Amino acid sequence: MGEDSGIADRIRTVRARVAAAARDAGRSPADVAIVAVAKTHGAAAVEAALGAGQLVFGENRVQEAQAKYPSLRQRHPDLRLHLIGPLQSNKVKLALELFDVIHTLDRPKLAAALAGLRSSSPSLPALYVQVNTGLEPQKSGIAPADAVAFVRHCVDALGLPVVGLMCIPPVDVDPIPHFALLRELGRESGLGRLSMGMSDDFEAAVRLGATEVRVGSAIFGGRAGAQEAGPVPPAQ
Repeated sequence: MGEDSGIADRIRTVRARVAAAARDAGRSPADVAIVAVAKTHGAAAVEAALGAGQLVFGENRVQEAQAKYPSLRQRHPDLRLHLIGPLQSNKVKLALELFDVIHTLDRPKLAAALAGLRSSSPSLPALYVQVNTGLEPQKSGIAPADAVAFVRHCVDALGLPVVGLMCIPPVDVDPIPHFALLRELGRESGLGRLSMGMSDDFEAAVRLGATEVRVGSAIFGGRAGAQEAGPVPPAQ
């Protein structure tokens, strides 16, 4: 019960902080979804969060999600699952079976793979294009200068359900310019949703327009060196 209570308390705290940041920016707190990042944490931790009313969860790895969520979904049909880590092309079909939202559409090869499965899949998850706002070679993502054209190709040429953009700012830098850049790219792309902000900076992200914040350690507790959704190495 102690850990369950701790998770519930932390969820309430995160919700309050998100709500305050939203109000500071003249936004409705209801316009910001908290994605509780449960990577490396077991089903019991997810159950504790569900008991506190949290329904939206994020996972970095397709295989971890496959092992953890089918039984949870049977007991909690309103659970929504987001993929926030890299998606390899050979795992696309499985990802479509597991996830409601994919935040890491990060390259033309993946876009083509998703489009190729469109006819055989009842529906594709909502997609976010990952933008490498820091142009970091070790991270996945479309370069900012190419983001608008890539979105248009995905939507117009491939018919993909792209709804927003995602970014992971470089570590140990001010994230605000990166959030501001993603917001501007979203405006240029005509997309209304922005996945940005993690445990250390989600309030700044909310003030700059985040519609999804990916919060792991502030809810579940962290491990040394762990990050909610990064760094994300280039997928194959």
